[in-house]
Amino acid sequence: MSKHAKSFAVIGIGRFGESVAQTLCTLGHEVLAVDRDEARIAAVADHVTHAVVADTTDERALKRIGVRNFDCVIISVGDDIRASMLAKEQGAQLVIAKASDKLHARLLEKTGADKVVLPEHEGGVRLARSLVSGSIIDYLDLSDKYSINETLIPAPWVGKTLIELNVRNRFGISVIAIRRGEEIIVTLDPKAPLRAGDVLVMIGANESLTRIGHGNV
Repeated sequence: MSKHAKSFAVIGIGRFGESVAQTLCTLGHEVLAVDRDEARIAAVADHVTHAVVADTTDERALKRIGVRNFDCVIISVGDDIRASMLAKEQGAQLVIAKASDKLHARLLEKTGADKVVLPEHEGGVRLARSLVSGSIIDYLDLSDKYSINETLIPAPWVGKTLIELNVRNRFGISVIAIRRGEEIIVTLDPKAPLRAGDVLVMIGANESLTRIGHGNV
């Protein structure tokens, strides 16, 4: 494990938990996978650092796992809020919990989860935005007003440079990278002409990003 690697405990190995655990391990981090279902643990054991069978709604089981020793504990155990609450009580540094719906999310927040995610809801919002936002390919919300998104280059911008386009002053957004085929360009040459097919990674106000995504440039 590299000196920059972190340690994660992923509690609840359903589809979401398994995906998170395997991805974190692939990225070089130490991952403990925990679930009460032996079959789920057997399925993930070869893809994570450690895997144990335990009932994480049991206070003694969480103590044995030592949740306070991990950089982050990720809770993905259905509608139950006890694992999140117990993890915080036992000194977990950072608890991220998966919620099944908005009510469940509010309960998790009230019981101490540092961050709550709604994968199904967020996936639905992402799909809806992509369907109605012209050439916007993907996005990441930073707040209610600002996002990072990937947008297929508007036709009028092809052949022009970032200096010529002056997007910062015109739209209040910044181009932070360009995806060109399989290549990701992060050191941008403001004098280099943009190409047809370029995907621009931009950060800025949602209103401006949506305007560009619709080709209103």
